Amino acid sequence: MSYAMIRHLRKTAMLSQQIRVESTMTNLTQEEFVFRPPLAQWSKIIREAEKIVGYPTSFMNLRWLLSDEFANLAVHLRKIVGSNHPIMKTAKTVLYNEQNNLQPWGLIILLLAKAINPATHSIQTTTLNEHQRMLAELTEMIRTGHYIHRGLLNIPIEERDKKIDTSMFANKIAILIGDYLLVTANGMLARLRNQDLSYLISTALRDLSEGEFFGPRDSQNMPLPGKPLNRSTDSFKINCDTIPLNVTDILGSPIREWTLRTMYNGGSLFGRGCEGAVLLAGKDVAEQKKAYLFGCHLCLAWQAASELPKFAPENKEPFSLVSAPVLFALNESPELYNEIKDTNNVSSINFADLKNKVLKTDSIQKTKLLYTQNADKAKSYIEMFGDNQSVDTIKRLINTI
Repeated sequence: MSYAMIRHLRKTAMLSQQIRVESTMTNLTQEEFVFRPPLAQWSKIIREAEKIVGYPTSFMNLRWLLSDEFANLAVHLRKIVGSNHPIMKTAKTVLYNEQNNLQPWGLIILLLAKAINPATHSIQTTTLNEHQRMLAELTEMIRTGHYIHRGLLNIPIEERDKKIDTSMFANKIAILIGDYLLVTANGMLARLRNQDLSYLISTALRDLSEGEFFGPRDSQNMPLPGKPLNRSTDSFKINCDTIPLNVTDILGSPIREWTLRTMYNGGSLFGRGCEGAVLLAGKDVAEQKKAYLFGCHLCLAWQAASELPKFAPENKEPFSLVSAPVLFALNESPELYNEIKDTNNVSSINFADLKNKVLKTDSIQKTKLLYTQNADKAKSYIEMFGDNQSVDTIKRLINTI
């Protein structure tokens, strides 16, 4: 059944890719997570990292991927092959995108854990390693489950007739898959029996949820940018406390708005995952906060890097309206906001025209600088955990983004 499930998932994704061309709505369902470093170089570093942590893969925990429950859900996916529902794109992204930034989250948490754990072979160390592995896995499960949930289509009640039965069914499958991953992750968290860790992860779950209600949205709950305010100062300081993220005077300031959206969208979760690994190792609060800041800035660097390829002249794909290049362009040319502000559905946007206007500003250069600043901060924080093979591998991963 386990191997059959994998075949079902892969076959479903392949058939969907062959039968149809991705619709604009499907491409826009998620704020972009994907970055594209040179595949050969990236794969080589990933393999080396897996050898260091002694774990063959950090992306999919085979204990849940190969479960009968997940296998049954995968079989149902075949019933919606050929539809434009976002869950099909999500399935392909999860299974085939080797450079998806969902992939190395758990691996980097394990590398961080390896950097701070003593190189001994005792029962205590073995237990600690197992707990940190569970933390890495449940962090990825939460991220993937949230990613799948965000692929739901918002179907008005008056349109829920027989013509869209497929979309309604696909929504149910997306809910069930996402719920299964989240419930499994929470079960793993409970089995760790660490109240402080549970609290940390719960704050990340809070941030993920609050992010879905932040800022203006279209009819499909796709994020829309705030009205540009052209403030003289624009910066966002990441707070290590577990209080809710500050949303005061955020919308309309490109760096503040982009940073907060990215923190909501997974930066907080990745940061707490890194912090949790240090907590499990018994390190003090100061070391835990360094790990949190490392995770946050690395996630911000990934996000900035993922958005740049969308604005390459040869790239015809649509892009997020709250990506850094768009927010910087709106701040420099506020008249562009009038083309976006009353949008009921982002799929109606003329992305080619908007892209040309964005490229006439210095937004690309500012986004590159945003990436460099966060990547440098991430490297500076990880270097605080010593000079060893694990830290060096993480730095190489950052340089490959």
